[in-house]
Amino acid sequence: MISSITGEISAIETDRLTVTINGLGFDVNVSKTLALECHIGQIISLFTYLVVREDLLALYGFRTSEEKAFFLLLLGVEGIGPRIALGALSVLSPDAIRRAVVSEQPEIFSRVPGIGKKTAQKILIQLQGKVKASEGMESISPLDELDTQVMEALTTLGYSIVEAQAAVQAIPNSAPKDVEERLRMALQYFGK
Repeated sequence: MISSITGEISAIETDRLTVTINGLGFDVNVSKTLALECHIGQIISLFTYLVVREDLLALYGFRTSEEKAFFLLLLGVEGIGPRIALGALSVLSPDAIRRAVVSEQPEIFSRVPGIGKKTAQKILIQLQGKVKASEGMESISPLDELDTQVMEALTTLGYSIVEAQAAVQAIPNSAPKDVEERLRMALQYFGK
């Protein structure tokens, strides 16, 4: 198996990089988020997973081993293939996936293209017990309901879940417990 790859980026597409090593180019499927961060000529190291099928050999690349681990967890869910698992990582960070599972919010997964409500529920059920809360998530406060509403408003306005999550995390702890005020503060994050 090919567990990692390091080389120079010679081509970039929406969700694929060509990584060249000693004159040999490897097409590596990556999240859209990662593809946007890259530039031609950049040396990159990726954790990889090789999908072997009768009619396909496809290499999937990830910036961190945690992203790869979540990709493999998602692949273990019935009805989730590599494309949808990678699409989920284009929309959701590993921390967002962890938070959705721990706080039992299947609606977070249904925002991913290709994942409906039933599949989102399957993901939640099958990842229960496999995904643990991280240290920063130990307690889920009532404020999280307000922040969820702010995140929903931001995604309705066209921001990705990752962008919305970053904006919500930038809201100071001393902020008022009012959805409109918190939304205003989150929008200021994008104005910086």
